[in-house]
Amino acid sequence: MNKVAVIEDDRPTSEQLAGWIRAARPELQVDQWFDRDSAEAALGRESYAMVVLDIELGRERHAGVALINAINKLHQGTPVLVVSAMPAAIYRGIMKALDAWDYLQKTSFDEAEFTETFLDILRAARARAPSPAPDAATTLQLDPLWQRSPLWKGQRINLPLTAQRILATLHQRAPEVVSYEELFDVVKSGRTRDNVRKHVSTLREALREVDAGFDAIENVPMRGFRWAGPR
Repeated sequence: MNKVAVIEDDRPTSEQLAGWIRAARPELQVDQWFDRDSAEAALGRESYAMVVLDIELGRERHAGVALINAINKLHQGTPVLVVSAMPAAIYRGIMKALDAWDYLQKTSFDEAEFTETFLDILRAARARAPSPAPDAATTLQLDPLWQRSPLWKGQRINLPLTAQRILATLHQRAPEVVSYEELFDVVKSGRTRDNVRKHVSTLREALREVDAGFDAIENVPMRGFRWAGPR
């Protein structure tokens, strides 16, 4: 897909966002929509690599919420970047709960920050796109943006964020051993071997809730841990 949608009722803002996108990725076609009805119609007939949208469109204070729900229904997995004047402290969590990928508050970012966020989301979406080679029923699936729980053998694993980071690190470094010292950077706080072992224990227990025979995380005595499962 080489199309991006910008859904914003303020035309100068729409032109600015579209201009930044074209400057960063000239090969992308940018479709601009200025109201909920035209945007919904476009979403019904087009597939987009990303949708950039405002929450408030015209007199509809939460039109963007309805559009995110439409995207989730019609094009599940399409990344959504919300750009809104609504306070980020309140609305970022709400939008992420609706499966928006990120939130930028108007007047608090510049072209560089918008472009970096936009390109990061594009890269992450491409990395998360399903590959035909591995079998989802036998592999680990991770969300690069940490918005969705990991999947093991097609089943969702309920993990705290630190355990997710450890899992991702072990999986990405496989078949290498990841030392305790390297895992301290992942844990962030409580940088002790006992604390790392506790997080790994939590990780193993969560995986065994969906797969009783799970044994893909190996303890390497005196060194650290290693992912020994399928990739």
